Amino acid sequence: MKVNPASRIRASCLLSAIVFCTSPTQSQVLAVTRRYVQAAISPDGARVAWVEQGLNSHGDPSAGTSIYERELDSTDQQPRRIVPNGLSTANADSLAWSPDSRHLAFLSDATGRPQLYVADLDGGKNHKVTDLTGSFAQPAWSPDGKSIAFLFTEGAAGTAGPLLPMNAETGVIDSKIFEQRLTIVDLASGSIRQASPPDMYVYEFDWSPDGKNFALTAAHGAGDDNWYVARLYRLNIEDGKLTELYKPPLQIAVPRWSPDGRNVAIIGGLMSDEGFTGGDIFVVPAKGGAVRNVTPNIPSSPAAIYWTSADTIVFVQQIDGQYGAASLNITNGKVDRLWTAAEGISTASMGTPDISLSTNGKVSGVIRDSSLHPPEIWAGPIGEWKQVTHANDAAHPAWGEMKSLHWTNAGTRVQGWLMYPVGYDPQRRYPMVVWVHGGPAGTSHINWAEVFMNTYELSTKGYFVFYPNPRGSFGQGEKFTKANVKDFGGGDFRDILAGVDEIVKSLPVDNDRIGISGWSYGGYMTMWAVTQTNRFQAAVAGAGLADWESYYGENDIDQWMIPYFGASVYNDPGVYAKSDPMKFIKNVKTPTLVLVGERDGECPAPQSREFWHALKTFGVETELVIYAGEGHVFLNPDNRRDAMDRLIAWFDRHLKPKN
Repeated sequence: MKVNPASRIRASCLLSAIVFCTSPTQSQVLAVTRRYVQAAISPDGARVAWVEQGLNSHGDPSAGTSIYERELDSTDQQPRRIVPNGLSTANADSLAWSPDSRHLAFLSDATGRPQLYVADLDGGKNHKVTDLTGSFAQPAWSPDGKSIAFLFTEGAAGTAGPLLPMNAETGVIDSKIFEQRLTIVDLASGSIRQASPPDMYVYEFDWSPDGKNFALTAAHGAGDDNWYVARLYRLNIEDGKLTELYKPPLQIAVPRWSPDGRNVAIIGGLMSDEGFTGGDIFVVPAKGGAVRNVTPNIPSSPAAIYWTSADTIVFVQQIDGQYGAASLNITNGKVDRLWTAAEGISTASMGTPDISLSTNGKVSGVIRDSSLHPPEIWAGPIGEWKQVTHANDAAHPAWGEMKSLHWTNAGTRVQGWLMYPVGYDPQRRYPMVVWVHGGPAGTSHINWAEVFMNTYELSTKGYFVFYPNPRGSFGQGEKFTKANVKDFGGGDFRDILAGVDEIVKSLPVDNDRIGISGWSYGGYMTMWAVTQTNRFQAAVAGAGLADWESYYGENDIDQWMIPYFGASVYNDPGVYAKSDPMKFIKNVKTPTLVLVGERDGECPAPQSREFWHALKTFGVETELVIYAGEGHVFLNPDNRRDAMDRLIAWFDRHLKPKN
């Protein structure tokens, strides 16, 4: 997961790592692989802006970010660089175009702490708009272009979120809650006011077309945990009145106001992590009234939405292990598919699949990548994009071919991806590693490798790598996503085993040399797997979950568990116990490596230690590595590299023939 210094990050999941290409040395490879943090099309569709991640001398993405923009019809291929105060190592991101497409707002820490800036694209100057102490997120211009709203957490020392290292807990715990509030700055006067109530934590918002109201998702209490119980509100800007529009049964995200001002669209559904969005599209009357699900039984997971007229929504979706875009008529429910492909599309690094759309819906900007093609900025009509940047022309994949697989388990159709070993020879027999994605409401896709746990690297070492999307994943509709509710380690685990069986029957995979691994939910599934079967000859559990009963009181986001288990562990311990690896710990025979960050708030280190301690007690080969100062995602490049090296070495030791 990409750590963005100017926005909150709360999602766990599909974690991979740094790229190894065909260049002679690793340092040369890393030097030619550029990363894009964000892409944004201008409202008039004439310009595209993007944020590019800098690289340090080792190729790690830690040397600041830069903003670029260019006109799409320009014959000059050189983009214009926007860097506050000329500091090449400053971070700048969170782009927001003005309604007239002549100005670009963004966040930057060029002066030491994040502030809001506005770039005048005609005059070429940057203006610092704020001088506040706290954290910023999601700047958005008012419809008249006279003010900018943003989310602000006053007094916060830095970006928060369960992916990041948690603060050491000493002294009085939970004595102060920092509320993220909706804040407005008037550009003419520079005056700033906090518009939302002080006792509400605001997660997302959208301006009404007349600029008099906001639609927002918010909840009382701590931000990370209470996102799971957020509601939809209308906030009147003039008098500050907050009106509840919708109390959802599950999670909601991305509120979007219709152009005629009559409705607000949201995505609602079972989401295990904020920032990884999937569900159905709901339409809520802006003045209150009956809420409609306008995509019932859709066989995909909508992830981002945009109104293009009063009755039409364009949405991006996850569908059968791929990404796609479609158009929805909210009156008759008709869905027209616009584009689908086995690649990644996003507007922010490692976020929900997304596009940036012009006001008329005819032009979009996007970051595109796949297992074959490194990330670049593209722009144009949806599905007819033209490549804007060419920073990664020299980067080529060194890993094996990736293929989509389908199989059935007890009548349920399941999809996944299989990466072949480099230099695949059908006459040989190969080991295989199963990599289970996080979430559980996540999905394995075929993106270009990222900066954490690059399992593609296993294919260069002679392994098949299997990426299943079992029930509980996004991509096949809400019924499929909800299919592991009160059944963790049940149908989802059998889906994975059925996929392994299918591969062994049809490909030269050695049934006696199969390993399993994963991070977060994938770490839990690894711990669960070795308590349920001896099918796997080796396992590596990353940031796993060993004991649901103790986990409930240890983790920092316990609200996510209620929709999945139906009650707290205190009210229904039995539903948790049946999915608890520790209840079956005496069954384990599989050599298991356990990896975790010292300050992981999502899957705390004591969970990994408890599992390791039990294996050690019963004489199972095991090793525990706790990485100092790290959270759910590792920030230190040396730790990222060490974790991957240990994973490969563990599987080599147990799945490859001894010399």
